[in-house]
Amino acid sequence: MSTPEHSPLGKTTVYADRYDPSLLFPIPRQAKRDEIGVSAPLPFHGVDIWNAYELSWLDARGKPRVALAEFRVPATSPNIIESKSFKLYLNGFAQERIDDAQRLAATLHRDLSAAAGAEIEVLLSEASAKAHAVIDLEGESVDALDIAIDDYGPPRADYLRADANDIVDEALVSDLLRSNCPVTGQPDWGSVQIRYRGPRIDREGLLRYLVSFRNHNEFHEQCVERIFVDVIRHCAPQQLSVYARYTRRGGLDINPFRASAEAAPGNPRGARQ
Repeated sequence: MSTPEHSPLGKTTVYADRYDPSLLFPIPRQAKRDEIGVSAPLPFHGVDIWNAYELSWLDARGKPRVALAEFRVPATSPNIIESKSFKLYLNGFAQERIDDAQRLAATLHRDLSAAAGAEIEVLLSEASAKAHAVIDLEGESVDALDIAIDDYGPPRADYLRADANDIVDEALVSDLLRSNCPVTGQPDWGSVQIRYRGPRIDREGLLRYLVSFRNHNEFHEQCVERIFVDVIRHCAPQQLSVYARYTRRGGLDINPFRASAEAAPGNPRGARQ
């Protein structure tokens, strides 16, 4: 049964260093989508961008190789892949001899696509600072607002409101997003960008809403979908995208993107990533 309680999370684990695709642990998305009233057809487009910073293998002559990996999991995939199982799977390549990076990428694509139930894009690149420069999320930060806050969860969508008489096209950003792993309780830290066109969203209400995730237990992907749905319902934007960039854990960061229109987001590495 693919539920978080049956995953490797929160359990003592032997870290294998040989290839084993059975380590991947898929978790169906729909149960959490049911909680926020999301069913097919989905009210959003999107992708989950995973970055792996601890990928290594042996070449045909036994010399270690390293690379950075980017994985794009479509929001339409029936499953997410539990992050610790993803880490264990990637670690399994450490002592595997693989002829070249192309063959490794093909193996990753095959195994991850099977686990997610959809085609996963895989991109391997050199560990170059020039190719992976730190870039801020575009938009106006709401974090400096001079307000008192004493509500840290559960998420309060009623904080969200918008002025129907003031139509704008803007992006708002916060670095104060925090939620918790629903299995281990470990904190997940992130930055979030809300780009929209429509009634002007009240900044104070938005900041209070985002902070109300602080003690909330939910996976990254589920938090972003909750934010998207809540903003749509309470602020009625004509167009909306929500992009969260979470800090890495175990050599992986997860960056969900949801939008009202099809879009291919960039992969801007943040200062905390």
